[in-house]
Amino acid sequence: MKVSDGKQLQVSIDGKSKPTAGWTKILLLAGFSTTVGGSLAVGYNIGVVNAPAVVIKPFCNQSIYDRYGVVLSVSQLDLLWSSIVSIFLIGGAVGSLGGSCIADSLGRRGGLMISQLLGLVGGLLFLFSEVLRSVETLCLGRLLVGLSAGMITGIMPMYLMELSPLHLRGSMGVLCPLGVCTGVLLGQIISLPGILGNERYWNLCLSFFLLPLVLCSLIFPFLPESPKYLFLIRKNYQGASKGLARIRNVPLSELEDEIQELRDEQQARETLKNDDWSIGRVLRDRKLFLPLMLVCALQSGQQFSGINAVFYYSVTIYKTAGLSESGQMLGTIAAGVCNLFMAAISIRIMEKCNRRWIIQLSLASTAFFLFLLAVAVQFLKVATWMPYLSIVGVLGFVLSYGLGLGPIPYFIASELFEVGPRPPAMALGSMANWGGNFFIGLFFPLMNRHLGAVSFVIFAVWMVFLFFLVRIYLPETRGKDVAQVALLCQDGLSSKPLSSPVT
Repeated sequence: MKVSDGKQLQVSIDGKSKPTAGWTKILLLAGFSTTVGGSLAVGYNIGVVNAPAVVIKPFCNQSIYDRYGVVLSVSQLDLLWSSIVSIFLIGGAVGSLGGSCIADSLGRRGGLMISQLLGLVGGLLFLFSEVLRSVETLCLGRLLVGLSAGMITGIMPMYLMELSPLHLRGSMGVLCPLGVCTGVLLGQIISLPGILGNERYWNLCLSFFLLPLVLCSLIFPFLPESPKYLFLIRKNYQGASKGLARIRNVPLSELEDEIQELRDEQQARETLKNDDWSIGRVLRDRKLFLPLMLVCALQSGQQFSGINAVFYYSVTIYKTAGLSESGQMLGTIAAGVCNLFMAAISIRIMEKCNRRWIIQLSLASTAFFLFLLAVAVQFLKVATWMPYLSIVGVLGFVLSYGLGLGPIPYFIASELFEVGPRPPAMALGSMANWGGNFFIGLFFPLMNRHLGAVSFVIFAVWMVFLFFLVRIYLPETRGKDVAQVALLCQDGLSSKPLSSPVT
């Protein structure tokens, strides 16, 4: 990836070459600081809680006894721990909805700074919970980092996409899932007993994400606000123009076409009186039904793909294959590395490949490997080679998931919705993701107990459903103006986005 001076050549329709923006220093700085200081913390708080649970549970029991004189039974302690883990997901869902209002009132950058503040307070509560001997502090910390995570996943893709030139929006959009994947892997590594996931250092383990968060929080005040937000929502035309010139690293005179596009969009908003968008209005607007359904289906589809169930089963698969306990941990980390690898290369994939083709390939291959896992895990002990087939299924699933289903749902709303309804739409999509995560976390233990490996078949069927939904209704968004894409989806389920001409 090369840093440009803001001037690359692109051939226009009339055959003449014209300058177009590339990877400037401001874009790289914004991408780095929001990824390392934002979405990395989201993934870290997802991946860090599993391994140290065995040492944190006794602390919780002792804390309850010291404060209330009550000794929890095993089932009560399991319920308490499940609540501590799940309250993060509840915070994520609430933060997603709150992030919509904050993104419009305080700006995209302001919303991300608020999310960092919540994450900072939550991390400090983790750090001091052991000293205070307080399980309540631990619960509050999980709630706050959940609120922070929900705001980040709702605002960060929108902010980066609005900073980016048209041809780089896909590449910038995948930085959020890249940070999440990195954070999950980092959390799995840091939480190993030989590092910080032990009785002595578990509070440092939970709060380790504060290091990159604090580092990047020093950069945030110097990042630009979204020019689209300034121009279309705050009506700060001069500030938007100057900010755009700074981001593109070119003189203002070379941005006439891009500024004219903002004026045209502003005129359309004023003509249609489109200034005030709320979640309720987005839900009631029939023209937005199809794009909203696509966004929520793809966001929840990340969870209903069974990604967490696959990671859960991977330990059993590795154990049956004859791996030692340390080998099983390394196997799980290897799956996380595959996930991170796909998230990293998806930056280039999104820049070069059409969204429809990538997401359909991802959904079809994900469904195939889920069916393979269902068979392999069901007959895990029937043949000596079956565990190795299961390992192939796990790694194949992770690679297929990371190809398209992992990154695309995070930013697709920014390519389907115009600036006005975009924050509420992204908030609803993010809430669908967090809600799906909570639903799977609540019911997967029951599915596992009663259905076992057949659970993978249910996940596979959902992937097949999403495949046909995308194939019929998702328009190609790469390299297209959002206003053009919105017209293709305005007739709800009667829309024909693949056959309708774009004017």
